[in-house]
Amino acid sequence: MIEQELSGRVTLITGASSGIGRATAIRLASGGADVVLVARRPDRLAEAAADIREKTAREAICIAVDVTLDGAAPRIVASTLERFDRLDVLVNAAGILVAGSMESTSAAAWDETISVNLRSAFLMMSAATPHLIATRGNIVNVSSVTGVRAFPGILAYCVSKAGLDQLTRCAALELAVKGVRVNAVNPGVVVTAAHVSGGMDAATYDLFLERSKSTHPLGRVGRPEEIAELIAFLASDRASWITGATYSIDGGRAVTCAR
Repeated sequence: MIEQELSGRVTLITGASSGIGRATAIRLASGGADVVLVARRPDRLAEAAADIREKTAREAICIAVDVTLDGAAPRIVASTLERFDRLDVLVNAAGILVAGSMESTSAAAWDETISVNLRSAFLMMSAATPHLIATRGNIVNVSSVTGVRAFPGILAYCVSKAGLDQLTRCAALELAVKGVRVNAVNPGVVVTAAHVSGGMDAATYDLFLERSKSTHPLGRVGRPEEIAELIAFLASDRASWITGATYSIDGGRAVTCAR
């Protein structure tokens, strides 16, 4: 870690109360950034803010809101600007994983997955873009190995992440001339609450994690802190000539054959 590499930067993280979003907020704060945490549950946000305070001695601003609601994105950005008068980095980490195949995925599950994983990212990017242009800031989207490889049983999730990858590339191309970089990270299996929140019971999840050791060539699953480290790199000036990239960080999962 380069100490205080993000000093003076204002960073806005959705999905910040748990998993990769929470680890990212801690990592950015430890690099000197001011962090604004966005998630639906105030209690979980308060826990994340306390975690940041304990680990980095920095205060976090919490905004409890559902990012899929109409008008939420402009309000989130406006609240950030009211507090800090600038925005340098947007990290879209809000996401859900709902199991379902071509035959079993309901229209409601499809719509919810696309809304959370793709539509909310677009709305946040749209609201943040004018302010990121002003600071020559950047965006990092949290995608998935499922954005570049197809997997059975999680149809809507795969499609939403593939869409997020293309949104990343299209936005990067359009905003490059204005000095705004846009990138994404594509994790493999990472130990978070996503699968359990999506309906997988604890015992099945444990078996899934154990099996995932064999499906990832490096022989293990990932940690949220590892993904946060890559996000911090992409958000910093160390990545000043990188845009439109979708970075695999998956223990080699994306380069394997079906197994």
